[in-house]
Amino acid sequence: MKRNQIPKTDLSVSEICLGTMTFGTPVGEADAINLTLYAIDKGINFIDTANMYEGYARHVGSPGGVAEEILGKALKGRRNEVVLATKVGMKVGDAPEDEGTSPAAIKKQLDKSLSRLATDYVDIYYLHKPDPSVPLTDILGALKEAIDAGKIKYYGISNYSAEQTAELLEVADKNNLPRPVMHQPPYSLLKRDIEKDLLPLCEREQVAVVPYQVLQGGLLTGKYRRGQAPPAGSRKSEKADWLPDLTDELFDKLEQIEADAKAKGRTMLEHAIKSALDQPAIISVILGVKRTDQIDSLISAVS
Repeated sequence: MKRNQIPKTDLSVSEICLGTMTFGTPVGEADAINLTLYAIDKGINFIDTANMYEGYARHVGSPGGVAEEILGKALKGRRNEVVLATKVGMKVGDAPEDEGTSPAAIKKQLDKSLSRLATDYVDIYYLHKPDPSVPLTDILGALKEAIDAGKIKYYGISNYSAEQTAELLEVADKNNLPRPVMHQPPYSLLKRDIEKDLLPLCEREQVAVVPYQVLQGGLLTGKYRRGQAPPAGSRKSEKADWLPDLTDELFDKLEQIEADAKAKGRTMLEHAIKSALDQPAIISVILGVKRTDQIDSLISAVS
């Protein structure tokens, strides 16, 4: 598994990053632990989670923590083999510190994440979304304190627009506060808007990009076909509201992407992943799995 260096850090990460959003449901604890260990054994050293992740049981304000707890068990004795990332910002309770990225929220949620992950530090700590209610100097100051305390090595941002990213970088530089080393936006062959501004910005500023939704919940694997019911075990059959409606317009796009893949001698899965990794600044892609053979397919796609 090829690894790429995160600029301005001592970290290098595999081109496949194991996503854990479905750990809990539909991927139960035993299977999730097995998948994590299998991925590590196959050369995947980058794992992404969040304080809110608890699988399909997730609803706004639910406490989350399930995926982190599972990873804490899976990584026992193997923590030093992986680059571990988690996030803060989404609503995970009713207290003021259970949402957003205020200094109080960062302190509370980071400590809870570390406890669940059974570790004393995370390699990358993401701001899961912008928080306009808190001055950026306060947010970045809190992250600097966490870095100085050894609780995080570096931080990243997720779901920030190019404009918001540029503003954050400017505030960091003007106030001698740490810059983010990674950005986690949504991106796929069905959602390419970041190619216009965010990716060029990150390339110029040496901020690594690791996108999510690269396979668009399975739409870009080729498993969905016009006029056919969603296959058993697919995202659409299990959690329909996490995918768009399967319209003729969508199938027109998917069939064109599949034709483009065939013209390059690729499967649709390979094409979706390699097209992302070919983009400037993208060094890894976050992908979730339910079975070990899916890990094998992902590794084959980037080989």
